[in-house]
Amino acid sequence: MNMLVDGEWRTDAYESTGDDGSYERQTTPFRDEVRDEPDARFQPEAGRYHLYAAYACPWAHRTLITRALLGLEDAISVSIVDPYRDADGWQFTPDKEGCTRDHRHDADFLRELYVRADPDATCRVTVPVLWDKKEGTIVNNESAEIMRMLDTEFDDVASRDVDLYPEGYRDEVDRIIDEIYEPINNGVYRAGFATEQGPYDEAVDDLFSALDHWDEVLADQRYLAGDRLTEADIAMFTTLVRFDNVYHTHFMCNVQYIREYDNLWPYLRDLYQTPGVAGTVNMAHIKEHYYTTHPDVNPHRIVARGPDLHFEAPHDRDDRPGGPPSDLVAAARTDD
Repeated sequence: MNMLVDGEWRTDAYESTGDDGSYERQTTPFRDEVRDEPDARFQPEAGRYHLYAAYACPWAHRTLITRALLGLEDAISVSIVDPYRDADGWQFTPDKEGCTRDHRHDADFLRELYVRADPDATCRVTVPVLWDKKEGTIVNNESAEIMRMLDTEFDDVASRDVDLYPEGYRDEVDRIIDEIYEPINNGVYRAGFATEQGPYDEAVDDLFSALDHWDEVLADQRYLAGDRLTEADIAMFTTLVRFDNVYHTHFMCNVQYIREYDNLWPYLRDLYQTPGVAGTVNMAHIKEHYYTTHPDVNPHRIVARGPDLHFEAPHDRDDRPGGPPSDLVAAARTDD
């Protein structure tokens, strides 16, 4: 990945590792908020916002799942970029299966949207992007913040009564999201992009220690925060669903497959089978992106064939307290 420097696209400016060979993720620059308040600059309105996302990217995937679960598909339009990202960055290839054109500006590259929002932008060009059609600018490009805004600020716009950040669970949800981020969500990247043995070993140790911990937690409860599906589960899901097909092989996170865990594997299937989630998973895009976009890791860009996972297999977690929100269950029955 390359970056914008003073509004110009540069292919020689991106740095991703520290002096010790460890991977360092840069922060995102657009951090405004949609708030359901009368004096807010960005207020929740049906049709006002557009989401730029990639099925391939776990961070963007979070926002696609949240949009689907809340029933915001008609209220917030979406454009999907190509899973293959070359030196020009994320691009729009509407003729490719699963991809779309830029429905707002007919741009060829996502970076054009960043320059529209800030002609002097100096930053990485990443998905997701929440775009405000009214003011013609980027509101936010931080996945966790977009997920939270969709969940908490669009109640009057959403078509389903689904709360992924419920009262009484919020401190726990925030704690879990923070706790899984570094060792798991970012941990796979710390392992895959490490350029020295020491940082790689540390990342792998942290990753599998955390996975072991949450496998034990899920032995006694259905979801990470207990009996409610929350944002924390979405944050975990987008890493787990990619793990066996990509991270285990491509990022050398090969101590254990997720499908070998007693509880994480049925938990993953439970989440996948939650109404609205499976439709956001495009494994072809996921595999193409990772195996073809990181030439330093996989210089020949050969896409690994397996494994053939059965996310639809029974998960047998219905005996634990809780379950999908009733609005999702009702919607699934209506669709059937």
